[in-house]
Amino acid sequence: MLCTRCRIRTAVTDDGLCTFCSGTRPPLPDGLRPPAAGPGGWGVGTWPRSPVGLSHAVTALLGVAIAADLFAIGTGLRVRALWDRLATEGVLDVYGGDGETAERLYGIAAIAQGAALVATGVVFIVWFHRARRNAEVFDAGVQRMGPGWAVGGWFVPVANFWFPYRVASGVWEASAQTRADGGWRTVPRTPLNLWWAAWVATLLASRVTGRLWERAGEPAEIVRAAGLVAASDALDIVAAVLAILFVRTVTRMQVERAALGVLPATVVPGAHK
Repeated sequence: MLCTRCRIRTAVTDDGLCTFCSGTRPPLPDGLRPPAAGPGGWGVGTWPRSPVGLSHAVTALLGVAIAADLFAIGTGLRVRALWDRLATEGVLDVYGGDGETAERLYGIAAIAQGAALVATGVVFIVWFHRARRNAEVFDAGVQRMGPGWAVGGWFVPVANFWFPYRVASGVWEASAQTRADGGWRTVPRTPLNLWWAAWVATLLASRVTGRLWERAGEPAEIVRAAGLVAASDALDIVAAVLAILFVRTVTRMQVERAALGVLPATVVPGAHK
């Protein structure tokens, strides 16, 4: 049976806890030392592991996603202007060379957005899973969902509007809770809450505007849909900026937490004597 708290180790106590969560981890024999630690207190071959490199990659890819959104907004507004002239003035520029070029660039922008989304999503989930595994070491007791949900939670229909937030909430709490003196501290969850609210909003907006764009047939409908798609892309930029803030904040807190060395999985030499 798995531990009822961390859900990843085998339960060994009557109340369903593993040796890690129950605090019954056996001491090291005399003469042995705990595993060596790398720069900044990160374990070598053990958890926690540094999320810094992955956070840099996520930040860079989010920047690419922002650039793709800006390109899509610019080309989309150009397409909208051409169709608006057709709807209001009867000018057929949309069917000429300028119109074909604008439509082609708009299609390229959509492809760029899709590619950026996939690449960013993959690296973000890898970073998110590492941050969740680190949080398990920092404090397994505040984790609301198992580490697997840091990956799988994004792909469950409907539940993906809530499960990743529960994972992120546990990561935030475990990463932020320790002060230099070993006590507890409270870090406002504003970056977490704003990022998640913007993410959910942009998911809903993209679905609605995507359907409107697909169904638009008349020039006036295309003009309206193109404007809403551009607004959705702008919201996506806001979500990306807030995601960068969230990633950088969690990474910074985990670096600070690891540097303190106050880790439940760490055996302090001499503590068992």
